[in-house]
Amino acid sequence: MKSFIYDRAKTPAEAAAAVGSTSGAKFLAGGTNLLDLMKLEIETPTHLVDVQDLGLDRIEKTAQGGLRIGAFATNTALASDERVRRDYGVLTRAIVAGASGQLRNKATTAGNLLQRTRCPYFYDTNQPCNKRRPGSGCAAIGGSSRQLAVIGPSEQCIATYPGDMAVALRVLDATVETIRPDGQKRSIPIADFHRLPGDTPHIDTNLARGELITSVTLPRPIGGTHIYRKVRDRASYAFALVSVAAIIQKDGTGRVAFGGVAHKPWRVEAAEPALAQGAAAVTARAFAGAQPTSENGFKLSLATRALASTLVEARGA
Repeated sequence: MKSFIYDRAKTPAEAAAAVGSTSGAKFLAGGTNLLDLMKLEIETPTHLVDVQDLGLDRIEKTAQGGLRIGAFATNTALASDERVRRDYGVLTRAIVAGASGQLRNKATTAGNLLQRTRCPYFYDTNQPCNKRRPGSGCAAIGGSSRQLAVIGPSEQCIATYPGDMAVALRVLDATVETIRPDGQKRSIPIADFHRLPGDTPHIDTNLARGELITSVTLPRPIGGTHIYRKVRDRASYAFALVSVAAIIQKDGTGRVAFGGVAHKPWRVEAAEPALAQGAAAVTARAFAGAQPTSENGFKLSLATRALASTLVEARGA
């Protein structure tokens, strides 16, 4: 691991200003992803600004009847919160499906949103990777791509976003609240938070340099049956081949988002009216324009089957 400067910030504005004005600076919260990447020298920050002591770990009711989740609320605290379990069950289920209990005890809400891809070529520093080193090429294109994106890739990158929590937040229409280095606050709809790779796959989100996530806000509960279904190669401690976050109402209408298929949580609202026609009708619209490789085309039929199972479970709830 390379040497770096370590500081503890006293306020969110101070933290944002420090990272925004310092080349090579990064925020440090739970560190469950960043520290691993530093050990592999994939991430090589010259300055770490510790933000764990900023008091941004509370889960509170909003004036609009929703919830405001502090950026540094741990995954364990969030998943076990009585209000989340009762009113936003898809979020609890998604969090519990991810990582291990030990990691959930340390991982934070903001850090979960910002976790980087687990594409094997991103982690192998002997291979070219435009996400790790822009302009070096993408070894995954033409390489081993079974776990990688089937929708929204580019000629520069076919990596997937690896998380579970953000898929649930996408189906819940969450909002990410931030503070910029100049002290200005901003609200970003979760639909606009993550990016597709395009020509800049090394940029995962639409955050500006030094912009610090302070909270995630959930709107008023909408009821319905909340389901998170994760299909993976082994039963635990594995990332999704395909995941489905769904909220299904008694009349059969609902919302659906997919994980494991794109560079960001994948939701196409225009496909959701087709729920009454069945899973295949939804995925035909949600994955229109898909560009699977010869190794991962199975994800399209897997997404249909996973959604079909989810709808059966919802009808029996």
